[in-house]
Amino acid sequence: MEFSLFWAINILITIYLVVDSKKTGKNPVLWGIMGFLFGIITLSIYLIRTGRKILGWILLVLAIIFMLLFFLFIFAILFMSFSYI
Repeated sequence: MEFSLFWAINILITIYLVVDSKKTGKNPVLWGIMGFLFGIITLSIYLIRTGRKILGWILLVLAIIFMLLFFLFIFAILFMSFSYI
């Protein structure tokens, strides 16, 4: 379920980046591929580069915080599972 939600969000971000990059004169293929692979971080960088800096920086900081929390959570699970051996 969560995995499909992740892909759905990445596809929506990709569609938005392709459509909007055509309007702003950017390369839609490049932004589409990057949006599909890196998702919210690419959207944040795109927003910063196209003049919507406040929203872009907020999204970028939130994405970095959630990624760090995710990696710490995974590390904690691995640490706890190996500590019982």
